[in-house]
Amino acid sequence: MTVAELQALVLKLQSTIEQLELTNKGAVKSLEFRLEAILQANLDTFWLLICAILVFLMQAGFLCLESGLSRAKSSINVALKNVADFGIAVATFWAFGFALMYGASINGLVGSKFFFFTTKVAGYQSFFVFQAMFVATAATIVSGAVAERLKFFSYVVITFVTSGIIYPIVGHWVWAINFSNPNIKFGWLGKLGFIDFAGSSVVHSVGGWVALAILLIIGNRTGRFREGKKTFQGSNTPLAALGAIILWFGWFGFNGGANGAMDLRIPLILINTFLAASAGLILSSIMGIYVMKKPEPMFMITGPIAGLVSITASCAYVEPTQAIIIGAIGGIVSGLGIILLEKIRVDDVVSAVPVHLFAGIWATIAVALFADLEAMGIDRSPLDQLYIQLIGIVSVGAFCFISAFGIFFVINLFFKLRVNKIQEDLGLNISEHNASTDTHELLKVLNEQQKTGDFSLRAPQDPFTEAGIIAGQYNNIMDQLEQAEKQKNIWKNRVSKEIKLAIDVQQRLMPRRSIMNFPIHGINIPAREISGDFYDFYPHNDRVYFTLSDVSGKGVNAGMVMARAITLFKIYSKNKFKPNEILFEMNNDLELTNPKGVYVTSIVGCYNSSDDTLEISNAGHLPALFRDKDQFKEYNSSAMPLGVKKTDNKNEFKLESFKLGEGRLYCFTDGFSECRNEKGDEIGVDGVKQLIKDYQNSSLKKELQKIAQHVEKISTKGANLDQNVSKENILEDDLTIIGIGK
Repeated sequence: MTVAELQALVLKLQSTIEQLELTNKGAVKSLEFRLEAILQANLDTFWLLICAILVFLMQAGFLCLESGLSRAKSSINVALKNVADFGIAVATFWAFGFALMYGASINGLVGSKFFFFTTKVAGYQSFFVFQAMFVATAATIVSGAVAERLKFFSYVVITFVTSGIIYPIVGHWVWAINFSNPNIKFGWLGKLGFIDFAGSSVVHSVGGWVALAILLIIGNRTGRFREGKKTFQGSNTPLAALGAIILWFGWFGFNGGANGAMDLRIPLILINTFLAASAGLILSSIMGIYVMKKPEPMFMITGPIAGLVSITASCAYVEPTQAIIIGAIGGIVSGLGIILLEKIRVDDVVSAVPVHLFAGIWATIAVALFADLEAMGIDRSPLDQLYIQLIGIVSVGAFCFISAFGIFFVINLFFKLRVNKIQEDLGLNISEHNASTDTHELLKVLNEQQKTGDFSLRAPQDPFTEAGIIAGQYNNIMDQLEQAEKQKNIWKNRVSKEIKLAIDVQQRLMPRRSIMNFPIHGINIPAREISGDFYDFYPHNDRVYFTLSDVSGKGVNAGMVMARAITLFKIYSKNKFKPNEILFEMNNDLELTNPKGVYVTSIVGCYNSSDDTLEISNAGHLPALFRDKDQFKEYNSSAMPLGVKKTDNKNEFKLESFKLGEGRLYCFTDGFSECRNEKGDEIGVDGVKQLIKDYQNSSLKKELQKIAQHVEKISTKGANLDQNVSKENILEDDLTIIGIGK
């Protein structure tokens, strides 16, 4: 072999080796691409399922929010609706809702494929799971808005129609795509260029429109707009606040999952979601403070949710600064919506329409105003995009409202959606589910006992609830009074013993909760075995409610009325009514139940330690005295005592508000003002003022003790209290005094 031939062979071998190396590199590179694709697909599937779980958790948030903002007598019904609607919505969506939404499009209006959805493709399966969570969210928005007056089976029908027809059709208009090429839109709004990233219109506006239609059909709760003012309060505001927090948490999955993949857009989406909620909370709270003069719970609870709804349509397309603006305006829109519904008297229990519909409309508009269309690859101006967004708002609104109103209006003609008045007054817990609450059971027994005079009736006792504790104490009093009534003409000694036990039970109705954090103290000295005077304190975090009342007459009869009155005070204080509202409710209840000729004079107040403010209201009682240094101010009453006459005017009882500062407030019964001096003259209110000056002390407790001891001494007409003398024949009237001051 020649040198030339050898060189040629070497060159050929080198060329072959190089070709083999290139081939192997290509195979390796191809394998790497395939592995990356598989890894990304698995990561996307995992992310979508995690987000679906987070959205599922939002159902618990809605349950807590709506149950907490509903009255106790219907809170169980609201909770059960939230459980039921999730199952109904998901099952309906699987059967035909998904097909109508994502199936082969008929003229961009509705789908026609995937009925009774089934597939072995993991990507499609995870997509269905996530979308099923969305439809459940849209359905449950209606629940809280129409709470406390809708039949349970009526709501089942509403959920079926919403999740099976209305929502899927709107979803098809906006989100229907070619699964092989997601850039190809099938729905007519999607083709037009309508943008709704995660469902401000598709989910929230749809739920809001349906809720509004149902509200207009079934009307308001009975008595909701008495005198045009808010008259109903939710059963558990902390529970409602917890619901808002859970929704906030779950919303990360709501918006994050809408991306459909785990990519570099996710951090921006989550940041925008959080910031918008925060801005909504702040602006809505400020509006609540401006309107209500204090941080109003409804504005604070709904504010972050409104911010979340507002950013949902554009969370992937805007910068954090823009997200804050969008969320802040959403909080304002929601707040204005709450005020508007109140003004036009539309009874939305949880403010679902302002939060989901009004904020959802704003969110849809905000896409055109703030989204970076150029970065999104959209070749149109913001004005053109705004035009398209408005078309979407109008078309979605018209379809949802008209279809919902039409369908349910017709159904309502043949099958009443709403419960009757008796069922509503009783509460949906009982009328719809044969369930109840301890507070309702307590009041039912008290009313029945007052009507029948049957002292054998007893309230249900649960030692682990506040209503149960009150019921236990009330039952104890009834036990003693019943025994005393039966035996009073037979065994005098035994009656005496039983009455002493009743005294002990009655004293237990007096304040027994810790009020160490509040500058308040009270003293009660009965003139008979059972006092007609009473006072009580009921602390709520940084607030303490207090009352001082005097029942006309003495003895057992007065004691029964006292037990009734103090029970009512505890119940309405627990629900954080204003002092004048507590007197209003107590008056109308006592007017129905009091024995003829028996009435109650009362002062009810609330001290807020956080801002050092006092609120008091007086119902026919002696004036409350506020001493600042040596100056006194009297807070008199122009209202009649409680139980004399029923009233529909809450303003009958004037509400006074002032700062406590270094001053002290004194409330007392007529046992003090009517006690007589050495000349035999009543000392009057001026005499009580002088006693306060004479015995002023750095310790409020010691001051009140000295005043009470002085009055007790002069009321005994010179008798030596150290002697074994029965006060039954000495004190002319009960002595009760309370003070508030540092």
